[in-house]
Amino acid sequence: MPEPDSPLSFTVHSLAPPALDDDARRTRNGRLKMLLVLAICAAPVIASYLSYFVIRPEGRTNYSELIQPQRPIPTDLPLTDLQGGTVKAESLKGQWLLVVVSAAACDSTCEKHLWLQRQLRETLGREKERVDKVWLIDDAGIPKPQALQGVTTNTEATVLRVPARALAAWLQPAAGQALEDHIYIVDPLGHWMMRAPPNPEPAKFKRDVEKLLRGSAGWDKPGR
Repeated sequence: MPEPDSPLSFTVHSLAPPALDDDARRTRNGRLKMLLVLAICAAPVIASYLSYFVIRPEGRTNYSELIQPQRPIPTDLPLTDLQGGTVKAESLKGQWLLVVVSAAACDSTCEKHLWLQRQLRETLGREKERVDKVWLIDDAGIPKPQALQGVTTNTEATVLRVPARALAAWLQPAAGQALEDHIYIVDPLGHWMMRAPPNPEPAKFKRDVEKLLRGSAGWDKPGR
């Protein structure tokens, strides 16, 4: 006669303790809230750029090259002042920056860029208080006295040293150009977001800066 059926067997898997589930849920919710806050903070900046450089009326173009994606200033960028003191990269945030890069000797291209940097800021009227001049010296030489005098005319400029190799992790020239061939625009959040062409035409470059200032008027205020 047939043997009786074998008894059924069950495998019991252990369940995660409720406390662990709660911790994971809280961690996930916390991350979502953090991402939401970051998105809200970044929305005005993104909207201003889209307004002027993406969703623009036909025929309106930017003269300078828009950098996509924007490149935040490295927090460990080794900046020093002319006395050798360490300067934190975070200290550059809070203003629109017109950045010139050159060796300390400051050749004719550097002199032209520093002149344009100075003139452009002064012609912005009351909006000029939202813009700072920055000269980044990428070698260990002694800055040219005439250049230092010129860059501080009318208003003080930020003059800092940074090794060229370290700076290349943040700013980059256009293909076939050198880092010193451009003027760079950095937004108040520390993002490099625009690069003027070599030998920029002052009027066209100024229009780009004015567009940025108008587009950011709702969230950017003067003074660092």
